[in-house]
Formats: sequence, structure tokens, C-alpha cells
Amino acid sequence: MNFLDQFILFLVSLVANTFSAFSGGGAGLIQFPVLIFLGLSFSVALATHKVASVALGVGAVLRYLKTSRLERQFVILMLLTGLPGVVLGGNIILLIPDRMAEIALGILTGGLGIYSILKPQLGQNYEPVHRDWIGCVSGGMILFLIGFLNGSLTSGTGLFVTLWLVGWFGMDYQRAVAYTLIMVGLFWNGAGAITLGLLGDIRWDWLPALLLGSLLGGYLGSHLAIKHGNRWIKRAFEIVTLFISAKLIYG
Repeated sequence: MNFLDQFILFLVSLVANTFSAFSGGGAGLIQFPVLIFLGLSFSVALATHKVASVALGVGAVLRYLKTSRLERQFVILMLLTGLPGVVLGGNIILLIPDRMAEIALGILTGGLGIYSILKPQLGQNYEPVHRDWIGCVSGGMILFLIGFLNGSLTSGTGLFVTLWLVGWFGMDYQRAVAYTLIMVGLFWNGAGAITLGLLGDIRWDWLPALLLGSLLGGYLGSHLAIKHGNRWIKRAFEIVTLFISAKLIYG
């Protein structure tokens, strides 16, 4: 790969991950299709994208460490429920066709954006709910399912986590995005990258540009999210979900 191709990959990764870090997910909307367009097969592009996405979590951690403290309860919950789903999804995706799943995911993702639009006050204030044992188990079951989608598909699953943390646990958007970027970006995507790397192939020579773009985009997007607050994050979330929905449905 020549310098121009590496530069294109860097720009694509920077833009995709900046939007993802600001809105709470969706880097795969831009980055993953570009990898396929540049000549990678679906499985190789998926594994390469997953590895690069880990840098998004690292960039977010570097920014959020200054302002945010994650609650141990949710860190443990997201690790125990999400990681098994990611590994299971990563094992299955390479065995089945993905088109029908992408259409279904696109419809559901669009529904998330429409739901947020119809709820003007959603995620604008921190109002903790469902923090008892039953609430955490119920919420964890959905996180497992989202983890499965994260391991098997590429676009929008971080947005699912963001909205679930807002809708079920009563987080505001800014707090939910912090959990999504750090836990999903770093740990879930890390598990997915390892799983897909063991089962398939990774294009290592493409990774320097992708990793740098993801790292810088994660930091920049997190900075914008912290600076502009819940209302701007909500609008970005809604725009990204609708774009991802259209992309998944119409290819």
C-alpha cells in the first residue's frame, strides 16, 4: 500500500471515529465499507476494522480520564454480559450470510433514531433507574444480545449500547457515551478483534493509518462530546442512526 492509500485510510478513520466518539457509535458506517471498497474481503475487512476500532476506545479513555469516573457496577456488568456475546457473534458471523441480518439491523437502528427524536427530553438528565439486582440482570441480558451483534456485524451496535444505557438505566447521553466508547470501543472491540483474528485474517499493513485515525478521532470526538453536552450529542446520535439505517438497508 502506497503513501496516498495510507493517507486516505487515515482520513477515513479520523472522520469516522470522530463522529462515532461524539454520537456514541457508528464508526463502521464509513470505515468498514471503505476497507471493502479498497479490495479487502468481508471477513478480512471485518477483522481489520475491529482491531483499528480498539484505538477508538484508547483515544476516548485518554480524554475521559480527565473528567469521568465509571461506576464499578456498570463496568463489571458490561464486561460479564457483553464479552461472551461478542465472542459468540464473532464465531458465527464467518459462517452465515450477512445481508438479511444487515437489513434487520438497519431497520432497528433507524427505529432508535426515530425513538430518540420523538422523545425530546431523552438522555438530557441523569435519572438513575433499574439499579437493583433484577434491573441489572434484565439490562445485562440485552447487553449480551448487543454484544452478539457487535461481534457479528460492524455498524451501529455502539449506538444500541448508548440508547440502552439511557433508556433502561436512566443515564444522560454524555455519561452513556463515555461508557460506550470505553467499554465497547476498548474491551468489546478488543475481544472481537482477537476472536476474528484467530478465526480469519487481519491486514496488518493497513493498520498504522487506521489506528492513528481511530486514536485521534476517539480523543477529538470525546472532547467535542464533553464540550457540547447532552443536547448536541442527542442530535448527533439521531443523525448517525438514520444514516446508518439507510446504509445498512440500501447497501
